[in-house]
Order: sequence, then C-alpha cells, then structure tokens
Amino acid sequence: PFSIGRQALDVIRALSVRFQVVGLAGGENLKLLEKQIAKFQPEMFYSSVEPDFTYRGEFLSMEQIASHPDVDLVIIATSGKAGLYPTLAALKAGKTVALANKEVLVMAGEIIVREAKSYQTQILPIDSELSAIWQCLQGEENKPKRIFLTASGGPFYHYSQPELRKVTVEQALHHPTWKMGSKITIDSATLLNKGLEAIEAHWLFAIPFESIEILIHPQSIIHSMVEFMDGSIKAQLSFPDMRLPIQYALCYPERLPNSELPRLNWNKIQSLNFEPVEQNTFPCLKLALDAG
Repeated sequence: PFSIGRQALDVIRALSVRFQVVGLAGGENLKLLEKQIAKFQPEMFYSSVEPDFTYRGEFLSMEQIASHPDVDLVIIATSGKAGLYPTLAALKAGKTVALANKEVLVMAGEIIVREAKSYQTQILPIDSELSAIWQCLQGEENKPKRIFLTASGGPFYHYSQPELRKVTVEQALHHPTWKMGSKITIDSATLLNKGLEAIEAHWLFAIPFESIEILIHPQSIIHSMVEFMDGSIKAQLSFPDMRLPIQYALCYPERLPNSELPRLNWNKIQSLNFEPVEQNTFPCLKLALDAG
C-alpha cells in the first residue's frame, strides 16, 4: 500500500489492541473504501463521490468527522488543499492532529500553528523528514542552530541541464527509494517537495529559513539531522518505510514493538553519502524556498 491512508490503516491493524478507527474519509475509490469500512467498522465515513454501497455508519463531512466527540486523534492523510478545513476543524475541537499533508502548512502554516496553540493541542508530523527533526528535538531545552533536511535527489540528481530537457514522465515517476502517489513523486523529482518540507519545518519548529539546509543523501537512511549550539549533531536513521513515522506519531510519546516494520541491516549498508544540492539543476527548490 503506497498511500499514507492505507499505510496508516496498516499500522492501526498491527496495533489494533491500542487503536480503534471511528471515522474514515476517502476519495473516489469506493471499492477500497467499502473494503476498509467492512474491516475497520467505523461509526462514520466520508467519500468525495456518492457511495454506491450499503453501510451501517453515518455519512458525514470530513470536518464533522475530524471534530466528532468520539475522536481523539485525527490523521490528515489527504494531499492538496482538501486537508486544510478538516485540520482546522480538528484543532478547534481540541484534537491531536497527525499531519501528513504538506500543503496545509505551506498554505496556512501561520494560522495552523496559531490555532494549535490557542486550542492547546498538538500537531504531530508524519512526513519522514519532519518526523526525524521532531524526534531529534525530543528532550532538548535549547533551540537548534541548524537543521538538515535530506533528499534522495530523485531519479535526476546527476543529470546535466541538456539531459534534463530530455527526461520523460515515466522516468520522473520512477523514484529510487519511496513508492508514492504520482503528484508527490514528480515533486520529489524536481525537489519542489524538499522546498515544501523546508516551509513546513519553518512553521512547525519555528526555525528561520536561513537555518534550514538541504543535503542530497541518496540512500534515504538518514531522514534528517539537527545541529545544536555546541556543534553536536543528532540524526534519525531507519529503513525508508512510511509506517515508521506514522507509528511514531500515533503512539507518541511511546515507542511500541511492531514486528511488521522493517529493520536496517548494517551488513548490507556499505556507506552513507552526502552532497550539496545544485540549485541551478533544481529551480523548483529555489522557487519554493523564495516563496517561503
């Protein structure tokens, strides 16, 4: 399962003693939604198209589900602007929000962070890089000096300008590390995605843009690093699997065993490499950082 929603349900199924799905929201894939409803038995659900199946739960809007009294934690796994209103509804209802949607913080970071503060609730990042920074900041009294967001570089990071002019959509959709939806895969190939993550980190951790650096790290083992005032650096390493940051957000502040999550095999990892980003090769990254 590639989507964050499916992977979140995967984690919930593995930890079913701990979690109960009370609401499910889906898009147009009614076949899948029907299966998920049958499996997880939520009290309420939403789909962006009229459901063509019979169900026992209540059909409610995403905002109604996100703010429902029976809900403790809301996972925002949509992409794009569709995640904004459910996020705001959840925060205003005092729910903890596990946020996988980048665009929500890019569009309305200032508003989202302010609402979370005023309603005394938390935003827990599910993005692997932001989760890594969050994990590195645990237990730290002082603000970090710098953060390093790592990027695999996507399929084109060694390409020259003339080579980049000839790339195809198929090549761009073939990400070397992560299996994701097509929109985020293209954004990863252009490194626009990394620019969006810098904007997210800026709002979520109150870090100025000049203290955010981006490094190419092709192995995608180190998910991000934080440097402190004394020159010490903390990094979070794990096998590249989105279920790890999803589970960390769901179980926070605990870490629970889950035998289905992959482990790093240090005998197979020969080296970890880093390179600076060629901003001329990736104009979308500069565009996003300038916008931030």
